[in-house]
Amino acid sequence: MSLVHASEALSSPASSKLPAIVTFDRRELQLILNVYGRKVAAGDWRDYAMDFLRERAVFSIYARVSERPLFIIEKTPRLRNRQGQYAVTNQQGRILKRGHDLAQVLRVLDPQLAVVG
Repeated sequence: MSLVHASEALSSPASSKLPAIVTFDRRELQLILNVYGRKVAAGDWRDYAMDFLRERAVFSIYARVSERPLFIIEKTPRLRNRQGQYAVTNQQGRILKRGHDLAQVLRVLDPQLAVVG
């Protein structure tokens, strides 16, 4: 039996062939879940789903059990240098807000809150 350090395992040729997966970091999830928690407490939203894909991370928000989410919060790092890596999309697929700062983008979902830096 041989033991391998995690850093060695990550740099092995076999793992370099696996596609990178985009995720939300702890700060991003905290911002999203703060808004989500307020809306759940108000009775507006009921469920969520998270998907971590090769090119984007997706947080889907549902009002009730349904096939389509009310809102989708996306992180697409390849758009970081363009219009911004964060976007909020509605149920019809229209982008409500896009930008570089997640806190600012999330204001479209909870507009009465002021952003404190």
